[in-house]
Amino acid sequence: MITVLPVETPGLGDRTHLAHDGTTALVVDPQRDYDRVTALAASAGVRITHVFETHIHNDYVTGGLALAREVGARYLINADDEVFFERTPVRDGEVIEVGTMRIRAIHTPGHTHTHLSYVLETDGERVAVFTGGSLLYGTTGRPDLLGPEHTDTLVRAQWRSARRLAEELPDETTVHPTHGFGSFCSATQADAGTGTMGGEKKDNIALTADEETYVERLLAGLDAFPAYYAHMGPANAAGPGAPDLSPPSVADPAELRRRVDAGEWVVDLRDRTAFAAGHLAGSLNLGLDGPFITYLGWLIPWGTPVTLLGTSAEDVAEAQREMVRIGIERPAAMATGTPGEWAGGEPLVSYARATFADLAAALDDGTDDGGVVVLDVRRNQERREAHIPGSLHIPIHEIPARIDEIPAGRVWTHCAGGYRAGVVAALLHARGRDVVAVDDAFDNAHAAGLCPLAADTDAPEHTDAPEHTDDRQETPA
Repeated sequence: MITVLPVETPGLGDRTHLAHDGTTALVVDPQRDYDRVTALAASAGVRITHVFETHIHNDYVTGGLALAREVGARYLINADDEVFFERTPVRDGEVIEVGTMRIRAIHTPGHTHTHLSYVLETDGERVAVFTGGSLLYGTTGRPDLLGPEHTDTLVRAQWRSARRLAEELPDETTVHPTHGFGSFCSATQADAGTGTMGGEKKDNIALTADEETYVERLLAGLDAFPAYYAHMGPANAAGPGAPDLSPPSVADPAELRRRVDAGEWVVDLRDRTAFAAGHLAGSLNLGLDGPFITYLGWLIPWGTPVTLLGTSAEDVAEAQREMVRIGIERPAAMATGTPGEWAGGEPLVSYARATFADLAAALDDGTDDGGVVVLDVRRNQERREAHIPGSLHIPIHEIPARIDEIPAGRVWTHCAGGYRAGVVAALLHARGRDVVAVDDAFDNAHAAGLCPLAADTDAPEHTDAPEHTDDRQETPA
């Protein structure tokens, strides 16, 4: 009997898969922290003999090469991928024997030019397919990550690749994508956690729409992707080694102050409620209760030292693990305990949190004598659906470069659910701005009388590339 086990990485919206026949195992698209995979194999009592990559990943640093070296497995990558290490090249149609399993490679370009899917066969039946960034649940991988000059070619190739899989695989074949669980490599997001080819034939836009309709709809829905993606492909082509997850050095209050004053990022991992109530002056807030690594990787100037502040060593270890997944190899330092201990006698600072009803009251009665600046940090697509008239719109990932565009006055930051608003409030507060973080669901803005249901207001729009981001671990945007 064949068993397929997923290894979830919710912070990046990805899955690694381990498949085994009770004795021998293979791994598809392992994350950098592959110790989770080896632990899973050990608990199942199986030996990993093959590690497969569907493509050179753009959203994370792979653990494939280091895993294969550690366990003595073959490392299989498309023969046409340009990499700088020894691997086992594989091509379309090639069949690899893994214990009692047979793995057939299928060229499925679209997410990248050289993308491969892998069909798992046993006893003459095609029981599973690992589709990487090709056919996802209800959608496909996005075709624009290699640059606009490739997008038209790749989006059409993606439609044809999905059709090829549908033609070659029976309805009962289970589908196991790498992306699509919040990953920015997915063209759109889907709620499904499992799927079959039969189900995808009924529901997936690539299999239900004609080519032109699919192309038009998919391209219209694409948003911006995180800036750190630019570093992932080169890192994966170079052949990343095993991560160092040992604890960083501990910083005392004097060192923390020095690092803040030097312009380094001192990141408080507590939730936004606790941070707003009191924190080390100049520190930033990316809570572990939300998409921490997405926004850290997207907003930080690449290469800036990062110091982590957590209430426990376990919190710091969790953040460090997420960091290595995108190639931020080591925190500069860490501190655990309470904000008072981190400050070492220095006064803590705080800022206000509010609801949309509070914002409406401030706008109506003029109680905010510092002037009200309403800053919408959602993505453009969200903005088009509904927004507060007169608000300033700067998507979260553009804040660092456009911070001087924010007028004087008290800045009320808002998003769809509160996480992004908290991140931006902390950034602005660290730079001396008077801020209020609106920690509320955007649906309540309409209830408070702040905006209509549709975006038919006269508020100015920012029309640059849209932002693909949401509050995935709090309120869906």
